[in-house]
Amino acid sequence: MELDSLLTTFDKVAVNLEKLERVWERAKPFVPEGPQFASPPEYQTLSRSWDDLLPGLPPIDGWRIIEGLPEVDSLGQMFLDYQEAGLFPKGALAIARQPEEDLSRYRHLLDRARRRAIASRLTVLTERINELISEVLSGLPTREAWLADTLSKRVRIETPATSEISEALEEIERLLGQTVERRGNWGMLRRHLRFGEAGDWLDISESDWPSVQWDIEAAKVGDSDPIPVPDIDLGVAGAADLTGEATISLNWSALKPEDFERLLFDLLRDLDGYQNVDWLMKTNAPDRGRDISLQRVVPDSAGTIRTDRVIVQAKHYTSKSVGPSDIQGALASLPLWEPPVIRSLIIATSSRFSSDAVSLAEKHNDLGGRPYIELWPDSRLETLLAQRPKLAITYGLRT
Repeated sequence: MELDSLLTTFDKVAVNLEKLERVWERAKPFVPEGPQFASPPEYQTLSRSWDDLLPGLPPIDGWRIIEGLPEVDSLGQMFLDYQEAGLFPKGALAIARQPEEDLSRYRHLLDRARRRAIASRLTVLTERINELISEVLSGLPTREAWLADTLSKRVRIETPATSEISEALEEIERLLGQTVERRGNWGMLRRHLRFGEAGDWLDISESDWPSVQWDIEAAKVGDSDPIPVPDIDLGVAGAADLTGEATISLNWSALKPEDFERLLFDLLRDLDGYQNVDWLMKTNAPDRGRDISLQRVVPDSAGTIRTDRVIVQAKHYTSKSVGPSDIQGALASLPLWEPPVIRSLIIATSSRFSSDAVSLAEKHNDLGGRPYIELWPDSRLETLLAQRPKLAITYGLRT
């Protein structure tokens, strides 16, 4: 079956499900919650509408809604029987609530089925957009140079890459449908695409597209989708004689640069004493990486609490170490973010720091340079993530 045909079917089923949910909301007040007889004409009409709509909900994973709305006289008699027997009306309540349970289950299955259908195509499109945005940016000045150039005419950038980006985003909108809440900067993304000047593309790269990617990732994997695990009885396995040793090393190569940035963002939000963690939505970095801003709460034994502003730079390297030029570049970019004053700079990497980089940072700190430089190599991140296995598993660092 063609993807577009399947999406059209999903959309039609979603419309039918919404109609059925509206029927239930109108019928629900008439469903007996105790001994009651003679259903009103409106309920009878709603019951027929329910039956008419059921064929519009095809089976999902072999299950579908087949039951009609409860018959008022029969359900009222059941409540009366429970009452006369002095029993709690568990069975009658289950019948009364069955339509709502069925609707909830079908909604869950429908969303899950759509996520499965669109996941691989969303991955292809997001990877392609990342490539195309880099291509567009390669021909643009930095934001500072663009702002300083007040004489050049502001023109809309139109290339095959920009056209393909617009088409890919339109397809993503079609794929997402109603599967995820739009929390990213979708409106600003559309606006910047429409104007398409150099500054708009810088905003798309630094702010709009990263925020939208969060929504796209959320549409691919729902909170109820399990992470695959081996077929194993954990009790039996735990009681056996185990070999080998535990390791904290992680598969950093499984992450893309933007994934590493999001992992670091989530990790910082989970650390005690770190608050107001937020993205800095512009950059001069050649890799277009995003800096992170946060406040670190520093208490002392006298009861005084100081809040320091900290900037974090992510360096996702898998085949080289972070060198002194990386640290110098990070320091050079900090004036862009002041005021307020920056007390510390954290450089976090999935790799290691060269000896020259370590010497540069130590010398800077020993001479009282501002801000204080903290180096977080892969070993430190692995220790922090060992205490937070959920993050390591969620980001695919352990398989």
